[in-house]
Parts: sequence; C-alpha cells; structure tokens
Amino acid sequence: MDTSIGTVDGVAKPVCNDVGSLPAAACHPTSPAAAPMCAAEATLGRHLARRLVQVGVNDVFSVPGDFNLTLLDHLLAEPGLNLVGCCNELNAGYAADGYARSRGVGACVVTFTVGGLSVLNAIAGAYSENLPVICIVGGPNSNDYGTNRILHHTIGLPDFSQEHRCFQTVTGYQAVVTNLENAHELIDTAISTALRESKPVYISISCNLPAIPHPTFSREPVPFFLAPRLSNKLGLEAAVEATAEFLNKAVKPVLIGGPKIRVAKACEAFVELADACGYPIAVLPSAKGLVPEHHPHFIGTYWGAVSTAFCAEIVESADAYLFAGPIFNEFTTVGYSLPLKKEKSVIVQPDRVVFANGPAFGCVLMKDLLRELAKRLNRNTAAYDSYRRIFVPDGVPLECKPKEPLKVNVLFKHIQNMLTRDTAVIAETGDSWFNCQKLKLPQGCGYEFQLQYGSIGWSVGATLGYAQAAKDKRVLACIGDGSFQMTAQDISTMMRCEQNSIIFLINNGGYTIEAAIHDGPYNVIKNWNYTALADAIHNGEGKCWTTKVRCEEELKEAIQTALGPKENCLCFIEVIVHKDDTSKELLEWTSRVTAASGKPRNPQ
Repeated sequence: MDTSIGTVDGVAKPVCNDVGSLPAAACHPTSPAAAPMCAAEATLGRHLARRLVQVGVNDVFSVPGDFNLTLLDHLLAEPGLNLVGCCNELNAGYAADGYARSRGVGACVVTFTVGGLSVLNAIAGAYSENLPVICIVGGPNSNDYGTNRILHHTIGLPDFSQEHRCFQTVTGYQAVVTNLENAHELIDTAISTALRESKPVYISISCNLPAIPHPTFSREPVPFFLAPRLSNKLGLEAAVEATAEFLNKAVKPVLIGGPKIRVAKACEAFVELADACGYPIAVLPSAKGLVPEHHPHFIGTYWGAVSTAFCAEIVESADAYLFAGPIFNEFTTVGYSLPLKKEKSVIVQPDRVVFANGPAFGCVLMKDLLRELAKRLNRNTAAYDSYRRIFVPDGVPLECKPKEPLKVNVLFKHIQNMLTRDTAVIAETGDSWFNCQKLKLPQGCGYEFQLQYGSIGWSVGATLGYAQAAKDKRVLACIGDGSFQMTAQDISTMMRCEQNSIIFLINNGGYTIEAAIHDGPYNVIKNWNYTALADAIHNGEGKCWTTKVRCEEELKEAIQTALGPKENCLCFIEVIVHKDDTSKELLEWTSRVTAASGKPRNPQ
C-alpha cells in the first residue's frame, strides 16, 4: 500500500487503490458527492474530525487540557466520532495502540508538552510495533510563535519546539499546524503516512485555529484514496525463482511467521503458501495470533529453548527455513541462543527478500512473494511428518486438593477453556507472556501483546482500546499486580464505556519477571486490596463485578459467574498466587537473557 498526495482544486488528496489494506471506511467518501457545508461546519476542527471518521476512527482517546479544549468541542460535534476521556495521557496512548490493533488505525488527543511528553512512551511503543496511531496535540496559539514569550506547560523557554523534536524519533511524520492555508495538506499527509507506513504520526494544532472556517474546508473532504504499493516485476520474478530453487532443494523445509506479516498485510498470503507447500508452520512469539492456530500444519511457537513442545526440534533440525517478517532481538532469540544456521535461511521482510549467505532483492512485497511461491514450491510434508511422529499431547496440571492454594498453571487451564472465536486475549508484559503463549487459540480468537517494546502497564490501556474497537469480542486480560499498579486508573474508563472485559489480576506480590532476571528488594511492591480498589472506582456507577480467588473451586465459581450472570459487566477477578509460582519458560528464558545482557565488557 502506498500513498500519493495529489491535488483537487488546489487541495491535497491522498490517493488509494488497495481497498483490502485499509480500514473499511478509508477508501470511501463520507457522502456520495462533495457537498458544500455551512460556515459553522467548515472549520479546521470539524475537518480533522471528518478525516478521522473517514479512515475508520470512530473513537478518540483524550485527556483535556487548556490548549486542546476548543479542538475537543469540534471533535465532539462530529456525529461519527466518540470521545473517550482517559485518566491520563499514557493510558490514552496505550488505548489508541490497542484500538489500532483491532481497527487498523487509532487516535488520541492530548494537550501541549505536559500531555505530549506524557503520551510519548505509548507512541514509542506503537512505533516499535508498527501501529498507525494518530497522536493529536493542542498546541500554542499561532500568534505566540516567534514572539520570545514564555508559556505555561513548557520548560520555561520561548522555544516551543521541544515536544516536536521529541516526537521526531518515534513518529513517521510530524505536522505542526500554525495557519489555515496549509492545514489541509499537512493533516492529509500525516494521516496518509500513518496508513501507508503503519507508524504513528504527530499532529499539533494551534489552540486558536480549530473553530475558524476556511475555504479549504468548505466542502466534504475528498475521500482518501491510497495508491497500492507494487512489487518491482523483475525483482519479484527473480526473488521467487531464487527462493523456490532454494526451498525445493531442501529435504525438510519449514515456515516461520514473524510480527511484520501484520504490517505487510500478508497473513492471508502466508496461509495460502502453507496450504500449498505442506511445510510445518510456526510463529515467532511476537507473531502469536497473526497465523491461524487451527491450521492443520501449525506446530506452535518457535522461541528457542522456551518453544512450544516439539516445535524447536523441528525448526532447528530443518535444512531450510523461510522467516516471514521476523524481528530478532535478545528477547525473541532467548539471549541470542537460537542454534540456527544463516546459510539455511531466507528472510522475507515487508518489501525485501534476503538470503543470509546470498543475494538480496528489494522492492518485492512480502504478500506478492508468498503468493507466487505458493504456485512454485513442490509440496513437501517431510518436516511435518517428523513432527507428527515425535508429537505427544500436552499434559494437564495435577488435580488440586480442596482449598489448595491456586497455582498459575491451573488458572491458565481454565482460561484456555474460556476461549472462543468471540474472545480476545491481552497479555501483559511479564510471566503472562509465557503463560498466554501456551494458550491454543480457536479460530477467530484475537491475541495481542507487546514483546518488542515490553512496556510494563501497557495492557490496561490496550484492553480499554481493543475492547472499544472490537465490540463483537469479549477481552480477557491477564495482568500482573506490578504492571497493574502502573496504569490502574483506566479501569474507570472501561466502566464509563460499559465494557464487559474480564481482567484476571494475578497477585503474586511484585515484579516477577524482573525478580527472575535480577532479584532485589526493589522488585517487591506494596500489596493493594485490588478488588476493593476496583469497587471504589466503580462507586455504584456503571456495571462492575469483582471477586478474589485463592483456590480452584473459587476460580471455577468466578469464571462461571463472569460468563453467566455478569456477562455484561466488567469483571475483575483478583487471583492470589505464590510469589515464586512462575512458568518454567520464564525461568529458562531469564537465565539465558540475563547471561546475554550480563556479558563482560569487551577488552579495549
């Protein structure tokens, strides 16, 4: 998918043909014809609001501040746009992240500098995860620029560019709108960049501009029309030929999906290739949920020493592996301990194919390459046949005795039984990474987590945003107590929005993943009465049900209630477990990651 900005009547026009690559609304006008508007609607604020709706944003996560209040008024006036007020800017950014994961694009609105720098961490996370989040900031009055004045909400200097400079490294485009003449073009360029590049963008709107009419806003906006990004034909043919030759020579080839198949819009193409070639298919941990786990040749997550049982043995014994959209960092490689051979690999990125010890082909789109490979690869089930020969079904946790303290593996046995095509899982940073990774996702079940950035506390806002976007799914969020303390306030917003997510608050008394990496007193936190906190936030307004469970019998009863009488409520289930009750994968993973990060300094 590519974007070209043309002009119609002197107005910037993003152009699009790749309908399947955008939110459904993004390639269609908001009305059959470009109808004139009354002056009250022909304002910068209403134009921005219409653009958001047009590309598929129906909910904007916001925190008010004196620099954005007028803008918020104009966003509120747009019939197709709902403002979701959050408790803080960080959570608003996390919510826009979660919304983008479900809807394909998200947006948040904050105030200048104090709000912008607060949301910055969430925007950096969206950048690392290739999510198109439109971050809108209410900026200083246009007349204050260049006057040598000092404004509040700044660091006390007459230079107002600090916030803009901070966003430059974590967004794909920055638009600072200080006049109306080029506002239309700047906004369109920012939004189309977010959609084209799958990266967050920054739009600053001077606080005195949103209510002003201008001729460029006097008609319905020209619909977004994003031109498709195309593979170089000769490059594609050469890459397909080289890849097919490489894989067809192999005896036991395998396919591994990575997180960038999302940004490449190549999930369907990956499945087409898997159907055609007969190879076993695995995913890197950060790609869980992007490849259907009900596929007959799916063998699980490849994560080195903490892989799904029998998956690593098949991948690492293969004589050729095709990685589609991987990210290899010390977390996904378990401290760079993967015993893979470069000469056996071909790496397919969203627009580039690289043979580790051979040629590289640029301007080749992943989805095109995978679809063409499906026509050229010989069917080869040898590696999958090996998997079937060694496969042994999973065991189950030992039966709990009556009133026996609840174990984490028992908790996740019951969460597994809750999953359907009408649910989605949000996994918080920490041991939930590993426990949720072992869940088997039914067809249609959503799954999201943040492995590349790994920001503790991300899941509260992300649950809010994902649930707001995917009203056809019930979100099951698995959140540790340490993470929850970072961002707890926005369960308030979930209640205001009448969401019915089920939050499993796993209370083990601290930062478990940090303690496993390097223990110390700083990993122990003050214990809260989490259910009482949720009840206090509820305060009799909205629908919320809480309970505290300490044994399997209580857990079963809580789940039965959440799925039955309280199915339309936000359900907050505090699960009390032992502080040292961790997955075996966490223990293995942290030992290897710690060894990699703790290597002695190289001699000078």
